[in-house]
Amino acid sequence: MARPEPNGLARLEAGLDLLSGARAAPRRRLRQLLLPPLVAIAVVLLGWQGLYLAGVQPDWVLPGPGEVWHSLATAAGRGEVWSSIGNSLSRGALGFLVSVLIGTPLGVVVGRSQPVRTAVGPILSGLQNLPSVAWVPPAVIFFGVTPATIYTVILLGAVPSIANGLVSGLDQVPPLYLKVGRNLGAKGFSAVVHVLLPAALPGYVAGLKQGWAFAWRSLMAAEIIATSASLGHGLGQLLKQAQDTNDMALAFGTIALVLVVGIGVNQLVFAPVERHVLRAHGLARKRP
Repeated sequence: MARPEPNGLARLEAGLDLLSGARAAPRRRLRQLLLPPLVAIAVVLLGWQGLYLAGVQPDWVLPGPGEVWHSLATAAGRGEVWSSIGNSLSRGALGFLVSVLIGTPLGVVVGRSQPVRTAVGPILSGLQNLPSVAWVPPAVIFFGVTPATIYTVILLGAVPSIANGLVSGLDQVPPLYLKVGRNLGAKGFSAVVHVLLPAALPGYVAGLKQGWAFAWRSLMAAEIIATSASLGHGLGQLLKQAQDTNDMALAFGTIALVLVVGIGVNQLVFAPVERHVLRAHGLARKRP
């Protein structure tokens, strides 16, 4: 019987070590991803519970985490929570998609045309800094309490962010890329599609991420002010209902839902796309 070579045993041990490390890597990444936010949430809840037990405010002004959870469970039992999340998410997603369709060509034109940039660039920056809630009263006067009011406020909040993000991305494209593309026959619209947009993707994705944040904020502002039975029940309307009934526990619970949905969309949709784009452009290294 042939005896195993010493070098062969070393390679076998090294392979087993690598296999063990590969199995442990996903668990380690999951722990690194989840543990810090869970610890932060636990600290906030403990601080909140401490303030509640200390009685710094009456119970109806500062309810404890348990009361907030009970209020949310009661609202979920009435069917208000899931329908509100569904309505708000569908409005936010539709408004954001339309904002992308408007903001992308607008960003290309502003980024590539100096006269347009001189005329429109400051307006876009001004609109981006304007609080979305300021658009709700004129939109209500113009469209009434209708879905058009909500989508108008979302567009005015998200389009400038998406366009400005793309303009920033285009500014960072090296001129050499355009020269190479021109030598290869990419001119006009072809240069935009095959050279400029792929090279500007990091800035564009950052603009999309910020655009979603503005769309979500704008939606909440519009839903809180523009309330009507014909509009259906979104998270903003649920928050307004809590205010009208002096239900602080439901108000805190609804704010928590707004945060969870907004963070969830960002982490599940935009964060993976952003990581992929940054790695593809050599701006971030792959995790071991």
